[in-house]
Amino acid sequence: MVNPRGMSEFWSRRQLLQWSLAGAGLTGAALAWQQFHNSPSTGAIAIPPLPNLPPVMNSLNPMTVLRDFDYGTVKQENGRTVREFRITAQNTNVQLNSAVSFITWNFNGRVPGPTLRAQEGDRLRILFFNQSGNAHTMHFHGIHPAEMDGIKPIRNNQATIYEFDAEPYGVHLYHCHIAPVTRHVGKGLYEMLIIDPPTPRPPADEMVLVMGAYDVNDDGKNELYAFNGIPDYYMEHPIPIYQNQLTRVYLLNMIEWDVAATFHIHANFFDIYATGMTTKASGRSDVVTMGITERHILEFTYPYPGKYMFHPHQDFMAEVGCMGFFEVIPPV
Repeated sequence: MVNPRGMSEFWSRRQLLQWSLAGAGLTGAALAWQQFHNSPSTGAIAIPPLPNLPPVMNSLNPMTVLRDFDYGTVKQENGRTVREFRITAQNTNVQLNSAVSFITWNFNGRVPGPTLRAQEGDRLRILFFNQSGNAHTMHFHGIHPAEMDGIKPIRNNQATIYEFDAEPYGVHLYHCHIAPVTRHVGKGLYEMLIIDPPTPRPPADEMVLVMGAYDVNDDGKNELYAFNGIPDYYMEHPIPIYQNQLTRVYLLNMIEWDVAATFHIHANFFDIYATGMTTKASGRSDVVTMGITERHILEFTYPYPGKYMFHPHQDFMAEVGCMGFFEVIPPV
C-alpha cells in the first residue's frame, strides 16, 4: 500500500479512489455514527425535534449543520483505528439573504465545511480533491509532520492525501492556506476538527457554532456576518434545546478582516474549556473574546423556558447577521 508521507507528486482522482478502496474497511459512516451515538458522551441526552426546514447548501441548512458530526469511514489497519474522510474543494453560489447571493469557495459544497471528529490516537486519512478552479489546500491545526501541514498548493483537478495521528485532544480546525489566506478563508474554506479525549466528556446536547463573515464587494471589509454560514438564520429559526439539560457548544471564530469577536449568551453563564484541551473548566463567564481561529468549548444549562439571544457584543456584527436565539423548551 502506498505511504502518503512518501508521495512526491500529485495523485489523480482515479488513483486516489483506487487507493482508498483497497483493503477491507470494517464499516462505513453508519457504524461510526452508531458507535458514537451510543457512547457515554451522548447516550443519555435527548435531542429536541428539529423543524423541517429547506436545504440551503448541499442538502443541508444551518439547523442540521449544528449537530452534523462527520466521523469518517472507519477501518482497522495493523490494529489501529483509521478514519478516512473525503473532502472536495468546490465553488457554490449561496443566497445569503433576499438581496445578496455570494459565490463561496468551500469544502464539500457547504460553509462551514464538514465537522470532522475522531478520538485521540486515531489515524486520520483525508482524501482531498480540488475541483474549484483555483489552487487550494487543507491546513490542519494540531500536531503532525511537516509534509502533512497543508501548505503545498493543490492545483485544480488535482488531489492529495493528508494522513496523521489525531492529537492532541481538543477543538482544532482546518482551512485553506493559499495566499492570500484572508481571501480563501473569507470565501468559506474552513471548519472544525474535534478530537475527543480518551475519557469521554459528560453527556450533553452537543452542537457546533462557527462565526464567519462575508466581504461581498471585495473591499477588504465584511458586510455580512453569520453563525454556520447564513446570516440571521438562528434569529428566524431559533435553536431548540431542553430546559435543565447540559448544552455543549463547540465554538470557533473564523471572521477575517476583524481583529476579534466576542460571544455572549443572555440570562446565563457558561463554563469555558479553553481550546477544548482540558476536561476541567478553565473559567466561567457570559462573554468570551476570540481572535481569528480561536475556539473553545462552552457548557451551560438553562433553568427557565423561553427564547434567549446569543451574539457577539460587537453590535455591528450582530446587527448584520451574527445573532440568534436558543429556544429553551420543557422536557417531554
